[in-house]
Amino acid sequence: GDANDTMLPLLRGGRHRGKKKMKMQKISTLGMSREEWLKERKKSLGGSDMGAVLGLNKYRSPYTVWAEKTGRIGEEPENEAMRIGRDLEPYVASRFEEVSRKGVRRMNYLLRREDCPHLHANIDRQILGESSGLECKTASALNLKRYEGGDFPESYYAQCVTYLAVTGWERWFLAALVLGKRRPF
Repeated sequence: GDANDTMLPLLRGGRHRGKKKMKMQKISTLGMSREEWLKERKKSLGGSDMGAVLGLNKYRSPYTVWAEKTGRIGEEPENEAMRIGRDLEPYVASRFEEVSRKGVRRMNYLLRREDCPHLHANIDRQILGESSGLECKTASALNLKRYEGGDFPESYYAQCVTYLAVTGWERWFLAALVLGKRRPF
């Protein structure tokens, strides 16, 4: 597929016409330690949990999410792939801006709707001037087939739908850098 295939809005949410504005709890993650962040995430299901809850994540099961949230097991320690993804997130966001010509800003909050406290969103970027968000991903070249033709892992879809539900925004974009490929997205 063309590099712009995944630049189309991944998802579109409802416009919430005629409804009251949603009350949002914004918990700042600036200066928050990893332990404090994990403790806050335990209180509700986030977008990255949702793929596992729905059985769409080959690395985590619904049972694992339950056991983590209830304190029966600890959160999975960060591995090298997770570290690379975190470290390259600004680069992926920058490449998204370059290709899409849309500006983005980092969101340093864990978001939770007051009317839906069992869900939270810890989003990568907000699209400036739009009711939209951006999820940034990196993947090994060994997983290239999962991204050909604009495809992506189903668990990412579940993650973005969760973020739409929490934020009430209109659309979500997914930018994926497959390491070793000539061009991202």
